[in-house]
Amino acid sequence: MGSRIDVVLENARTRLARLSAEDVPAAIRRGAVLVDIRPAAQRAIEGEVPTALIIERNVLEWRCDPTSEVRVPQAVDDDVEWVVLCSEGYTSSLAAAALQDLGLHRATDVVGGYHALKGVLVY
Repeated sequence: MGSRIDVVLENARTRLARLSAEDVPAAIRRGAVLVDIRPAAQRAIEGEVPTALIIERNVLEWRCDPTSEVRVPQAVDDDVEWVVLCSEGYTSSLAAAALQDLGLHRATDVVGGYHALKGVLVY
C-alpha cells in the first residue's frame, strides 16, 4: 500500500475522465475551459499556455464555482467543462476532483500535465 496521498490521488482519478494531451485541442474546440493552476514562478520556468485561463490552485474553487461572488466570467453554470492543467498531472487530478465536489461534474485534468501538453499545442 502506498502513502495516504497516493490513495487520495488514486481515488480522485477514479472519478475523472482524464484527457490525454492529444485530446486537449478537441476539448478546447468544443468549448472546454483549459485552466492552468501552476504558480507564476513555475509558469515562468516551464512556459505559458496562451490558450489557458490562469487560475492559481489556491483560489481555483472560488473562481470556478458559478455561485461564488469572485467567480471568473467562464463560470456560468455547473455544465462547464473545466480541464485543469498543472506541471505533471498530479495536483491537477486533486484539483479537478475538488471541482467535482462543488458539483462541477465535467471537471477533469490532463494526463502528464504541461510537460505532456507542450509538445501537442501549436500556438
